[in-house]
Amino acid sequence: MSQQLIIAISREFASGGREIAHMLAEKFQLNYYDRNLLDEIAEEKMGNIDRLRQFDEVPKRSFLSRTVRGISNSPEEIVANIQFEYLQKKAESGESFVIVGRCADEVLSEYSCLMKFFIFADEEAKIQRICQSRHVSEEEARNIMNRHDKHRRLYHNYYCCNQWGEAKGYDLTINATPLGIEETAEFLAAYVRKRRRDFHAGE
Repeated sequence: MSQQLIIAISREFASGGREIAHMLAEKFQLNYYDRNLLDEIAEEKMGNIDRLRQFDEVPKRSFLSRTVRGISNSPEEIVANIQFEYLQKKAESGESFVIVGRCADEVLSEYSCLMKFFIFADEEAKIQRICQSRHVSEEEARNIMNRHDKHRRLYHNYYCCNQWGEAKGYDLTINATPLGIEETAEFLAAYVRKRRRDFHAGE
């Protein structure tokens, strides 16, 4: 693409946010980053990818960490900051991409080419998705959903001023259940196209 575009997707667990992010990346032919961001970081820095993954999008456990002269010994915080710096480096290079999570909605907020979406879904729809994908009971699915969303909320809110899922922190928050995943992705793609047309028309 001739003009830089960054799409940041935040999502509730099992809302379909990751699938929607993939679809947007395909529609606009953008690089896609999620957990694979750590693979790239590990390859560049020759790090231990399995160890990095243990702390990916994990809230900081303050009782096990401390900060001395502004430097934290928390592995969760170290991994988070490595990813934030890497995302900023990509944005500064002019690269266009879709990024899932990793507080990109705030980490990259200075870029006018950034569009920020929060994907949620009806609870019953999420529970059914988890039951089908993990072959668990509805009670187990609800526990899994609540645990993951709690971790995402704590992680995001620790590093960001805007609260996780709060509408004012995003360009759009959207329930993926009524339209379904594919139509929700198309709705967001239409929004992106419209925003880009309006932006370039004003240049």
